[in-house]
Amino acid sequence: MIKAITGIKDILPSEIPSWSHLEEAIHSVFKNYNYKEIRTPVFEETTLFSRGIGEETDIVGKEMYTFTDRSGTSVTLKPEMTAAVVRAYVEHSLGKQQPLNKLYYISPMFRQERPQAGRLRQFHQFGGEAIGSSSPLLDVEMIDIAYNILNNLGLKDILVKINSLGIPGSRERYKEELRNYLAEKKEMLSEDSRRRFDKNILRIFDSKIDNDQNLLKDAPLILDYLDDESKSDFDMVQSMLERLNIPFEIDQRLVRGLDYYTKTTFEIISGSVGSQNALCGGGRYDLLIEQLGGEPTPGVGFAAGIERILLACENENVLNLPEDKIDVYFVLLDNELKIEAFELVHNLRSAGFKVDLDYMDRSVKAQMREANKYSSRFVIFIGGEEYASGKMNVKNMQDGNQFIMPLGNSEELIKWLVEVK
Repeated sequence: MIKAITGIKDILPSEIPSWSHLEEAIHSVFKNYNYKEIRTPVFEETTLFSRGIGEETDIVGKEMYTFTDRSGTSVTLKPEMTAAVVRAYVEHSLGKQQPLNKLYYISPMFRQERPQAGRLRQFHQFGGEAIGSSSPLLDVEMIDIAYNILNNLGLKDILVKINSLGIPGSRERYKEELRNYLAEKKEMLSEDSRRRFDKNILRIFDSKIDNDQNLLKDAPLILDYLDDESKSDFDMVQSMLERLNIPFEIDQRLVRGLDYYTKTTFEIISGSVGSQNALCGGGRYDLLIEQLGGEPTPGVGFAAGIERILLACENENVLNLPEDKIDVYFVLLDNELKIEAFELVHNLRSAGFKVDLDYMDRSVKAQMREANKYSSRFVIFIGGEEYASGKMNVKNMQDGNQFIMPLGNSEELIKWLVEVK
């Protein structure tokens, strides 16, 4: 037997209603905020991610699915979406078509990391990007959208965490202070953190090693080094979240894992999914567009993990999906009547009804079990004495009432079903 590769999974028919429910919520909320959907290719040139995400990130250094195609080009299955959206924004000159582009997506991503609950090697994310404005109100809008979607799903055990990374100048001053603080402790840090000390010291805050976190316990805090502009924007973000009644807390160790963030950064975490508790995260990336070849343009966005959100919904038991019913199931008392029944099935489907019939030449009892399995509202029996007199028997499965109707008149049957539906 050939099995799925470790770290990827099939999404089976029984799981699709949950996915569809979440996707409908995503589309509905983003459209309410006037965002337009964008879809980008599954793979891109590798340099897009190494330049956009950062050479020293775990994603680029350890997790990307990268290979050389037949033309000799290094390509990568996309591990995140923001760089891909920005590439499309720059390539197609979207900024010249309108000054503010508000975009959203639902897409598979790929990272070769250790599989665990809510984290796969092929996983799915949705998210939004607003490119063209430096207004902190857009930072709030991103948090509001993400929180709104999760709240609409019924999730209760969620918390918004926010921080500010400032502009590059103030961040460099802070990084120097942090480097001075950790200098004497460098040799006690983990191997990854020692490497990050020289390459990108803020990433040490991302370390999952307890000893690293203990060494950071009394480290200087980034908000104490913010420039006036970043402080004013961060104050605005906090004020608006309070006005919108979105609960949040400040987490000065929240630096996010990607190189392109500036100013506001945020996560929404859940207590329902274990140690990997971030359902979504994002922030402002005012330097990324220029870094990827565009004109200097501010942007802000977020990404959310679909599998992890569905896991939280399952653990909190909040989805309450409607029962998946069909309208009509045809039961044949004589399998020789399948052709005539199939024509009726076609006519009802064309009129917008969910209809099925038996294709396995099973007994009437087995066909009724199938009708009950699909929670069919009506069963139409074709055959027997009614068929001989040009009739068919229609049974309402909810109250047990039965009706005799003309066999060949689809229009009359459709009209009747519309009235009782």
